[in-house]
Amino acid sequence: MKYLTLFVATIFLSGCFIFGDPTEFDETIGQSPEWISQRAQGFLDQRDFPKAINFYEKLIKRYPDNKIVSSARLNLAYCYYKYGQSELSTSTIQQFITLYPSHPLMDYAYYIKGLNLYNERGMLNKITLQDISDRDVNQLKKAFDAFKEVTKKFPNSKYAQDSIDRMTYLMNKIAEYDLHVARYYMKRRAYVAALNRAKNVYTNYPDSIHVKEALVIQYIAYKELKLKDLEVATKKIIDLNFPEEKITTNFKEENQKWWEFWKSLTN
Repeated sequence: MKYLTLFVATIFLSGCFIFGDPTEFDETIGQSPEWISQRAQGFLDQRDFPKAINFYEKLIKRYPDNKIVSSARLNLAYCYYKYGQSELSTSTIQQFITLYPSHPLMDYAYYIKGLNLYNERGMLNKITLQDISDRDVNQLKKAFDAFKEVTKKFPNSKYAQDSIDRMTYLMNKIAEYDLHVARYYMKRRAYVAALNRAKNVYTNYPDSIHVKEALVIQYIAYKELKLKDLEVATKKIIDLNFPEEKITTNFKEENQKWWEFWKSLTN
């Protein structure tokens, strides 16, 4: 009897190797799309995003033409976003925008798209501007454009004000980066390159808090390039828009460091 038991056990173990590992039980098999959707929503309400993602993915795959799939795609994008999978969230949102251009929750779709780009790679949490690249700034510009879509197409949306607030922050962040690069060029006396960066600030983001500094950099660059007419014209713009800045043309720039231009230009 002892040997018979060992023989049976051996056969059982061999069977495991023959047939492979047991598959995980899938409770969605044979269930209706409504049932799967309700379960997914339940996990979402519990903030169990991995399980919600699993159920929404199965729902979309099995019933791609069902009417509830549009909302499932949007919820899936949100779950991806909350679970830190911003690229998957963005691609899912883009599919949603393409497939359902007239969906009543389109404002929310653009808002989620903006949030994904806004938070991608943790760029906003980087400590110094030196850590930020042009590629990072391009991501911020894409986020800015996504939030702009919300405010432009859906001005009465409940997401409009938050989108405006984020656009303001992004605008100042992008402008600040352009100024950082402009200062870099000024330090190396690459005045034309500095001018281009300074112009980006007041041309693309005229409401930015950094416009004044951009104009002052432009003024110094024109002065160094000995472009008198443009120097004078820039000074008039500064005097008109920022009368509190008393710019003098009689200081000795050779004794001043470029990054101390506020002291050089202000009485």
